[in-house]
Amino acid sequence: MGKKIRVLIVDDSAIVRQSLTEILNSDNEIEVVGTAADPYMAVELIKKMVPDVITLDVEMPKMDGITFLKKIMSQHPIPVIIISTLTSKGTETALSALESGAVEVVLKPELHTAEQRKDAQMMLTDKVKAASHAVIRRKRLSTNRVKTINPKLTADAVLSKPDSSRTSLLKTTEKIVAVGASTGGTEALKTFLESFPLDSPGIVIVQHMPEMFTKQFADRLNEKCKITVIEAKNGDTVLRGQAIIAQGNKHLLLKRSGARYYVEVTEGPFVNRHRPSVDVLFRSVARYAGKNAVGVIMTGMGNDGAQGLLEMKNAGSFTIAQDEKTCIVFGMPKEAIKLNAVDKIMPIYSIAYEVQHQCNKHSESL
Repeated sequence: MGKKIRVLIVDDSAIVRQSLTEILNSDNEIEVVGTAADPYMAVELIKKMVPDVITLDVEMPKMDGITFLKKIMSQHPIPVIIISTLTSKGTETALSALESGAVEVVLKPELHTAEQRKDAQMMLTDKVKAASHAVIRRKRLSTNRVKTINPKLTADAVLSKPDSSRTSLLKTTEKIVAVGASTGGTEALKTFLESFPLDSPGIVIVQHMPEMFTKQFADRLNEKCKITVIEAKNGDTVLRGQAIIAQGNKHLLLKRSGARYYVEVTEGPFVNRHRPSVDVLFRSVARYAGKNAVGVIMTGMGNDGAQGLLEMKNAGSFTIAQDEKTCIVFGMPKEAIKLNAVDKIMPIYSIAYEVQHQCNKHSESL
């Protein structure tokens, strides 16, 4: 047995603190070393023993979670997972927390049934393990319905058999950009999307994120970017100058009708322990876009997207992985590189320009 991941739980609810402690301690790789009812208590505990990961409720008395988070990130950066409620205010605050340095945001789990507890255990322990691998950099303070999860499923569980009447080999002047990200991906996607001009190729994105958060995340990006950024709706056409982000808790697939690319939003089972799954998106892109596509895999824990990116590459797509230096967690890109699924490894701030170069090169060759 190696060293356990030491976790500090910060939440004003004693019931939540107890439930989270029981869930996390049930994993033999994790140990809850302390709990705190407010940030001031948390600070005292951190002075005595520095945890590997902190779980943090952002709506607390005495000091709000965002202020506490900013202090941590400016003084002694520690990977922080935000535990949030499904309220409008809670969602907005959690997204602010991600911008302030938190590595993950998860929903406060429902624990009324044995199935819910099982799902919560898998989700929370996965997030803690991912966060423990995160590379956190110091930030300056600013002045201003439940389903059983089968982790062994592949994209076959969501995508039907190929339709021979539709093929990715048909020539088209339009390029599709498919992107997958997880832990640390919210800031990586912001850097990536802000670099695109108005006349960019159409982009489809899976970012591992809970439901309801993706709508506000897309809205925030839409405010900051030149291109239009929207949350996916079933049947949306993939357009130039627009990025479509998968809904939380729904898979996103690319489909094609003649020269028109569009997206399908569907439930389906969890794939690689995720819904949406990057593998599901990438395989659909390999099938329906092939050499007309560019694939990008970004920061995140685990191997979701690696096999799908290989399928894209084998179908003729150009594929890119974010480099280790600029990743918060170099898991998903590393697994894709291991499979020889990647044509080029690049820092996050250069990927958008390479994507445009590949798309322009493709257009000129037609």
